Amino acid sequence: MAFVDLNRENGRDITIADSLAYERYKFILQQIHALNENVYRFLAIYQSLTTVLAGAGLSIFVGYRKWGVQPDVARTGLLAAVALATLIALFAVLLIVVGILSWVDYRREECELADQFVRPGFRKPPKVANFFRWYETYIIAFILASVVFLWISVIVIFLPKIE
Repeated sequence: MAFVDLNRENGRDITIADSLAYERYKFILQQIHALNENVYRFLAIYQSLTTVLAGAGLSIFVGYRKWGVQPDVARTGLLAAVALATLIALFAVLLIVVGILSWVDYRREECELADQFVRPGFRKPPKVANFFRWYETYIIAFILASVVFLWISVIVIFLPKIE
């Protein structure tokens, strides 16, 4: 069994700077991974809360007469549920956008480290113009489209039928 000198690599000494750069690179990759996972968490939270609020809105619509709730109060409750769903959607979109901006920064830093310690051009920096390839774009589009659908359905279908 051959002994490998872990302090030497390709005939050169590994410096503290190399070790720190390696640890930083691992940290960057870990952060990129965490940011990717967070998008799905934000989507799950949005879907869960919006489902609850939509259910509450439907309950108000279906049961307001039986419960003896005045129509104007039922309309206000329905609008409040949709407004709260909109607020949650905007917060989820904000968190996803901030995650995208952080991802871009981490990827650029990853590229800089790779250029310095591997070779120039080893990794290409991300291009924001490629946003249509990012799944976050379509998650944001889904969230915004669902909010538009909620508002249209409440305004066009449900509110006129509350008398």
